[in-house]
Amino acid sequence: MNLHLIAPSGSLPNTDILVNGEAWFKQKNISVTNLECGHRQFQRFAGTDHERLKEINDLVTVSPNQVVMALRGGYGLSRMLDQINWTGIAKQVNQGLKIVGHSDFTAFGLALFAKTGASSFAGPMFSYDFCGDVSEFTWKHFHAAMTEKVIEIEVIAPQVMANPLGVSDAVLWGGNLTMLTSLLGTDYLPSVDQVKGGILFVEDVNEHPYRIERMLQQLIDAGYLAQQKAVILGDISSYRLSEVDRGYDLDATIDAIRQRLGDSVPVLTGLPFGHCPDKLTLPVGRRASLFASTSGYILKANCA
Repeated sequence: MNLHLIAPSGSLPNTDILVNGEAWFKQKNISVTNLECGHRQFQRFAGTDHERLKEINDLVTVSPNQVVMALRGGYGLSRMLDQINWTGIAKQVNQGLKIVGHSDFTAFGLALFAKTGASSFAGPMFSYDFCGDVSEFTWKHFHAAMTEKVIEIEVIAPQVMANPLGVSDAVLWGGNLTMLTSLLGTDYLPSVDQVKGGILFVEDVNEHPYRIERMLQQLIDAGYLAQQKAVILGDISSYRLSEVDRGYDLDATIDAIRQRLGDSVPVLTGLPFGHCPDKLTLPVGRRASLFASTSGYILKANCA
């Protein structure tokens, strides 16, 4: 495996950390190319729109036996979605190229699937996950998703559901909830028909529970959630409750969504994915199966 970096969104506050990530991958006998993208800075972005767009569109020339990883999230991809060569990149993906990232990078993965049906991966990013203390959990699951045809994830945690659930051959999709809902009404979010009968996973950071609820309510009203076989919540963290909440918290949010969806669409919790040190790598746009009960669930997904 060789790693090719892209920096499509925010710039690094401290570029000195890049050598840490390069050294860590070198210990794994993995070379890192395009490290220089981490040194670009323009306003809050990792380079101008032109520089970042060119880097994305140049993926059509990257060898398909490489893994492309986003440097970090932040903001920036939304400015360029209408200029990305989706067809050319999809051709590379269909030949074996794997592209991974999360947070702001959710827009790329969902748009690629919406426009072409090609898949990508929601998973770790270079600066956050590999330039400091590296989680063995994150590395293990990233490596598995990049090298194995099928991954299996077991989450043992109490779940609220009326009946056991068994789903096979469903499209797995999702990512950062804020980014996902920002794409509603555009050509860059998969249509309801594309993800009908699917398994949706979401995560978010720095968003108060009422905002989480508001976005999930919007996805219900837009016709998405009722068409899913299950909704899986990942890490939702770094928000701050206040006195005016009067007991309203994330659990209250989840209860409200469960009540509206009813028993036909279970809302599962505890997925280790998101803005957290220990995170999974999940294919976006691939087929998956899910088996869930009140004691936990097993998610199996195709990666190739």
